[in-house]
Amino acid sequence: MRLSNEGQTVTLAGWVHRARRMGGMTFVDLRDRYGVTQLVFDEATDAALCDEANRLGREYVVRATGAVRERSNKNAHLPTGEIEIAVSQLTVLNAAATPPFTIEDDTDGGDDLRMKYRYLDLRRHTVRRNLELRHRMTVETRSYLDRLGFMEVETPVLISSTPEGARDFVVPSRMNPGQFYALPQSPQTFKQLLMVSGFDRYFQIVKCFRDEDLRADRQPEFTQIDCEMSFVEQDDVLNIFENLSIHLFKTIRNIECDRPFRRMTWADAMKYYGTDKPDIRFDMTLVELHDLLRGHGFPVFDSAAYIGGIRVEGAATYTRKQLDTLTDFVRRPQIGAKGLVYARVETDGTIRSSVDKFYSQETLQQMKTAFDARPGDLILILSGDDTMKTRRQLGELRLEMAQQLGLRDRNTFACLWVIDFPLLEWSEDDGRYYAMHHPFTSPRPEDIHLLDSDPGAVRANAYDMVVNGVEVGGGSIRIHDSALQQRMFRLLGFTDDEAQARFGFLTNAFRYGAPPHGGIAYGLDRWVSLLAGLDSIRDCIAFPKNNAGRDVMIDAPSAITPAQLDELGLHVSQH
Repeated sequence: MRLSNEGQTVTLAGWVHRARRMGGMTFVDLRDRYGVTQLVFDEATDAALCDEANRLGREYVVRATGAVRERSNKNAHLPTGEIEIAVSQLTVLNAAATPPFTIEDDTDGGDDLRMKYRYLDLRRHTVRRNLELRHRMTVETRSYLDRLGFMEVETPVLISSTPEGARDFVVPSRMNPGQFYALPQSPQTFKQLLMVSGFDRYFQIVKCFRDEDLRADRQPEFTQIDCEMSFVEQDDVLNIFENLSIHLFKTIRNIECDRPFRRMTWADAMKYYGTDKPDIRFDMTLVELHDLLRGHGFPVFDSAAYIGGIRVEGAATYTRKQLDTLTDFVRRPQIGAKGLVYARVETDGTIRSSVDKFYSQETLQQMKTAFDARPGDLILILSGDDTMKTRRQLGELRLEMAQQLGLRDRNTFACLWVIDFPLLEWSEDDGRYYAMHHPFTSPRPEDIHLLDSDPGAVRANAYDMVVNGVEVGGGSIRIHDSALQQRMFRLLGFTDDEAQARFGFLTNAFRYGAPPHGGIAYGLDRWVSLLAGLDSIRDCIAFPKNNAGRDVMIDAPSAITPAQLDELGLHVSQH
């Protein structure tokens, strides 16, 4: 309803957001999915109707009929703030109990309380806006992929368990006692079979499930924009889905992205950012210092396998208390560093560091040159026995400094592709290789000859899309040759019989003419939370689970009855 509707008689239905009485007038803010509209009741015009309005409570469901008129005191913060409804008829459709928290953008309800009464939380404009954004993203995605000839195909939800990677959720089968389905972690094998079937461009907005520990960006059930293409190479996939991302940024947030997206190898991401999902909105890259700083008598550095640091522009003014706080930060168990060394570049260009007695000014000036540091900059250095681990610690410190300095603006977006991941990762505990992505990822063609002689050096024909330090999607070119797939299974420790039992349906299909194919899956929940500027994906899911994987609103998971257990042939043991 807008000022252009002035003079019209309208009927609105919704919830009482708030009511207030001023003299002989009563004002009621009526809230529905589309916003808030002011209803006006005048005691001088209809005393009985005004009295009825005065008895309305918060969240009462009402229907009101009246004339649209211009407001004398306009509210510029509301789309409907120029008009009000002079009510001539009011019907209470349902009374309401007092809600356990205020239905406001800035509510007084904590997370647990709001999740218990999620149906009330969803009435808040901020939450509804997130779900509207999610809806728009799915509509735009479907429309975009449809224009490119992709076909949406549903794949099964009840499948067989493949205990590689994250844990499966399993479902007992009543009709097949002692046997279980699994809920899919992704439609991976089915979309590959669709390529074998001749459906050369597939997509699906699909629910997936993983029984894993939860974080702000994880839920036990989540939604993917899942895609696969035949007769493609890596560049084909990256170009199409880079364009989809650009389209979503433009249509959802009216943001023009820099193109083409930067591409970075996994090795460079780890070397310069300490993570395989670098935030490139700011610089502050890692600089390796072990050749420069070892051998000068500082025991911590002399015994380290890796020494590296970051340059924080303009942070030389950090106090000793602030630096001690940073030291405490890197020593947290989640980070795991033993300590922190710092150096300030003074206004005259000299260096003052926490390890001055071990290093000459000449060596410190060489370090300054390595960082291209200027007066006023702060250099922070970590060392450790494990190169990869210490790089990750530096990467966490880099993000913390960027957060403190306001370099991680939610309204600035920097996108890149991370490519050339290792195909395999070695487990010391199990004494075997595991697939970095999944067993169906193809090695880079030029590295296939290393599979037998040096498997750890083989690069995957895989790629992740990263936005602002968040992995929003990933995929790969798949193995389409049954002999190469069999070699991959053997590298992963499967006997031929085990591989046939678990994945024979796929390798057998390859024997009947599998085209080269590859694909990608975007995490819809992460995409929406990123574009909405949210800290957690829970805020863009209608009915999310909490950090313990529970739905506190419906109290799930929950026990089932003895009769159900008996029917399924199950026995619950108490640990």
